[in-house]
Amino acid sequence: MVALVVVSVPISLTNIIDQFTILTLVEKAKGPNGMDLAQVQEQVMYLFYSYNSGLRVVSIFWGLWLFPFGYLVYRSGFLPKILGGLLMFGCFGYLVNFLGNFLFEGYRGSLLSKFITRPGSIGEIGICLWLLVVGVRPGQERQKTSD
Repeated sequence: MVALVVVSVPISLTNIIDQFTILTLVEKAKGPNGMDLAQVQEQVMYLFYSYNSGLRVVSIFWGLWLFPFGYLVYRSGFLPKILGGLLMFGCFGYLVNFLGNFLFEGYRGSLLSKFITRPGSIGEIGICLWLLVVGVRPGQERQKTSD
């Protein structure tokens, strides 16, 4: 699980470079010796498409780590099993979204693309809320040790 997350971090950080490059291009267009507006628009759109492609690639790893995480949640005994099931289903939702976007031209506008990742999102938000609300049970708090 950790390996999948660790792989996704450098991909995400590399993908952010496109966003900073867009800011640089827009800044150059404002200067007195700026680039032609049509050239700037073309390069900005190319960088947006590149950023979108990077997000699609990293979504593979965002999805894959949900399965072992969901399994751990399911087996924990502390967290609700339904959240573990949602997380494991969310893994497949992310993968279906990646394959749909990659293989089918009009997939992004389909009804499936709008709802397939919802279970994973509900599971992720549910885990955060569960840990915030029920994370520390009375009487099970750690004893502070004095040095």
